Amino acid sequence: MPSDRETAFAVWLTGLPASGKSTLARALSAELAGRGIRAAVLESDAVRREIAPNAGYGEAGRDAFYATLAYLARMLVRHGVPVIVDATANRRDYRDRARAAIPRFLEVHVRCPLAVCKARDPKGIYRRGAEGTANNVPGVSASYEPPLKPEAVVDGERDDPAAAARRIVSALEAKGFLPRGPGDATVTG
Repeated sequence: MPSDRETAFAVWLTGLPASGKSTLARALSAELAGRGIRAAVLESDAVRREIAPNAGYGEAGRDAFYATLAYLARMLVRHGVPVIVDATANRRDYRDRARAAIPRFLEVHVRCPLAVCKARDPKGIYRRGAEGTANNVPGVSASYEPPLKPEAVVDGERDDPAAAARRIVSALEAKGFLPRGPGDATVTG
């Protein structure tokens, strides 16, 4: 029988702010729960507010914050808790370091056009960036480096979140992080 360390995994949802990561995290959490898997969701704004309130948005602040987020995910996985990380992590290096630290890691790119993200802007990030009251907005005044080889890509503008969550579960199955569901002899896509 595999140990908890061998069955837990981390799914990192990355994309521009307002690309649909949080909606997808909720859908993926529900999809996993339907299979009897209770995953922790590390939502970057909540972690920043509760654990790292002084982490800034400059390069050094983001570097420290994403190292903290990766550490939390690694500890959860180490203790047998599957985790969904909902975080922009605008530099590949942040996500690559998390991948190196967490053996059972799956990266999902929530791709969405910048214009759509700006139109959504539920937290006012892009508005504050345009006004000059927020610096280092990924995709605007800070770069966003999309993943080069994510295990899954979701269209944050067009994909149905529940269907996208099922594709992510299929990717977890394909990597051997989850047993195949009933009737799932092969992965298509």
